Amino acid sequence: MKVLPRYKLKDVINKEKLEEILKKFSEATGLAAIIADKDGVNITSPSKFTNHCNLVRSTEKGRKNCYLSDAKLGRLSLQKGGPATALCHCELVDLAAPLVVEGQCLGYILCGQVFLKPPDEEQIERARKRAIDFGLDPDLYLRSFLEIEIVPENYIYTAGEMLHIISSYIIELGINRLYQERLLEETRRRSEYENAIKTLELRALQSQVNPHFLFNTLNTAARLAYLENASKTAEIIYSLANLLHYSLKNLNQLVTLKEEISCIKYYLYIQQIRYKDHIKACIEMPEELGKYLIPVMSLQPLVENAIVHGLEKKREGGILRIVGYEKNSDIYIEIIDDGVGIEERMIKILKSSKEAINGHTTGLGIYNVDLRIKKYFGPKYGLSIESKLGEGTKVTIKIPKRTER
Repeated sequence: MKVLPRYKLKDVINKEKLEEILKKFSEATGLAAIIADKDGVNITSPSKFTNHCNLVRSTEKGRKNCYLSDAKLGRLSLQKGGPATALCHCELVDLAAPLVVEGQCLGYILCGQVFLKPPDEEQIERARKRAIDFGLDPDLYLRSFLEIEIVPENYIYTAGEMLHIISSYIIELGINRLYQERLLEETRRRSEYENAIKTLELRALQSQVNPHFLFNTLNTAARLAYLENASKTAEIIYSLANLLHYSLKNLNQLVTLKEEISCIKYYLYIQQIRYKDHIKACIEMPEELGKYLIPVMSLQPLVENAIVHGLEKKREGGILRIVGYEKNSDIYIEIIDDGVGIEERMIKILKSSKEAINGHTTGLGIYNVDLRIKKYFGPKYGLSIESKLGEGTKVTIKIPKRTER
């Protein structure tokens, strides 16, 4: 089992369980205990901290020095590969042990706040100076300093080692829990992908083209045939035939961007004949990007959404742009319109609802486009949507530079 770098100690531990263990440990041993991250910052609440240490940590400077001291001792224990003792910045004896899982240090367990022998005159004088440096009352500070318990060295070492073993076991359980959750999420997502593909394939078999779109297109063709000598009629029927042929492809496959853009050109030709000057469109796609792969019918639902929900509702019409570019090892395709825009509530629906958005033409919605891209290329790829009411919408597709099917 490999611990992923993004995991931090606070993500892994069962805080309540560990705090319960620390409390029982402190009651049994009389030692203060705490768990800190790699920077010395407390992850659990302090257990049986001395009055002295609580007083020091009540000041900003004292608390900062405590964190630095804990982190330094923690690193020492990591170098030793096990429990290590040292004096803290207030000259109390502390013990630290690294919390290591599969070679990765997630933090440290610390206990102590004791003396191995009574403080001498020089230590007491240094304590008085520290009190002034922290901005504390020297007499109050010294009283708490002299209240610190004196214990044998082997006692703190043995107790600390026991606590280290128990805490490491709890953290191992936490890591296993995270991996089980991750596995369940992967299984759920894979099942969702497979169900979406099956649904799309069934929808493709039932009706590749929505009757509403087919009626509008044929109606436009009939009007053109009546008004002119059938040349444009031939072109629109040709475009429709190619679009239909392309839409019959297996939805569970990848095509090149060149093929996908060809499909969009047929679709846009039909729509521009239908809407005339109300909608203008342009495609800015560098030729060298044409070799990269994308799930079939990924662009058409997004272009259709821009027209139907963005530009069609705009009284004076508008412009649709399809822009492609590369960045590092990824390809970005932007579908930009200057239409009426989308409310934030609708953006969430577009991105997350299986039922809410089904395309007019093919029955394929934005949700399914995003889902299929993630299915092929992983969760870091897919769609993002930006929109401002009255200004327009931009949908961005992110895919990797992949050429092998």
